[in-house]
Amino acid sequence: MQDGKNGLTYAAAGVDIDAGNLMVDKIKPLVKATRRPGADGEIGGFGGLFDLKAAGFSDPILVAANDGVGTKLVIAIESGKHDTIGIDLVAMCVNDLVVQGAEPLLFLDYFATGKLDPEQGVSIVKGIAEGCRLAGCALIGGETAEMPGLYKEGDYDLAGFAVGAAERGQLLPTNDIMEGDVLLGLASSGVHSNGFSLVRRIVEMSGLRWKDNAPFAPDLTLAEALLEPTRIYVKPLLKAIRSTHGIKALAHITGGGFPDNIPRVLPDEFAAELDLDTIEVPPVFSWLAKTGGVEPTEMMRTFNCGIGMVIAVAGGQAAQVAAVLQEAGETVTPIGRIVPRRDDGVIYRGTIGL
Repeated sequence: MQDGKNGLTYAAAGVDIDAGNLMVDKIKPLVKATRRPGADGEIGGFGGLFDLKAAGFSDPILVAANDGVGTKLVIAIESGKHDTIGIDLVAMCVNDLVVQGAEPLLFLDYFATGKLDPEQGVSIVKGIAEGCRLAGCALIGGETAEMPGLYKEGDYDLAGFAVGAAERGQLLPTNDIMEGDVLLGLASSGVHSNGFSLVRRIVEMSGLRWKDNAPFAPDLTLAEALLEPTRIYVKPLLKAIRSTHGIKALAHITGGGFPDNIPRVLPDEFAAELDLDTIEVPPVFSWLAKTGGVEPTEMMRTFNCGIGMVIAVAGGQAAQVAAVLQEAGETVTPIGRIVPRRDDGVIYRGTIGL
């Protein structure tokens, strides 16, 4: 056995347990702020608990989703802005739950880094807690992994895991989607969390730095503009689902854009016909398309192009559903209709305004 003063320690190998404990202490108030019926918002145990009965469910079906933030993380790391990337992490999971009619209940995160910086970690978890608050779910636990040799110092990765529930018989999509149903689009907050490998390539081509003013948003730096967090649609959509009973299907527009995501929630015999002239495209997408020379079809397959969520609703209830969503703060646009499928799952009419 080596003499104690010469022996190796875990800290000398690059893993600082004390830093991890300090971070846990600092994030406890953030986690506690996400408490909701069914979860007490405390962390520190070996597992998180959730009481479905206390949350008001009688015969629930559980729905689970996990996701990450992708290479949007690179911008956060290189610019040193970490306070909103956690919102993206939550959004990418909970938006996938609500499209199935489920209410997000609990969230767990996985944060892996080369060398733990407690202040950086707290900033990240602050965003995660804010995302949970916006979605109405409890942050009931997570894992912080310090892995020198696998990640460079300063680098980190995030993964999120969310569980929601819906009463039996109330899941989406419904089985009564039909020709003539209306498609409503909910405005996105920007690029959200998909396509950032292409975004970063275009930024490299432009010669701009993250601290430069964004050409499409001059009041913000390029990093600030591109790190605008993914919009969380949970509370407005749950309100519309429960108060109107008119929503038949929801499609979260993530990687794959319109052509890959909308057909996922439609029966095989139907397609989505989109009127591209109705979509108001945010300036960030026009800048990306022009700077990178990206064709419109590639833009719509890679990005949300201004529509973060698509809703299928019976024509007679479209106005009612739209009114509930608008009252809840969403920007709603009728963007198309359900038609019989002949070939592709999405048919384009008009021209996207890039």
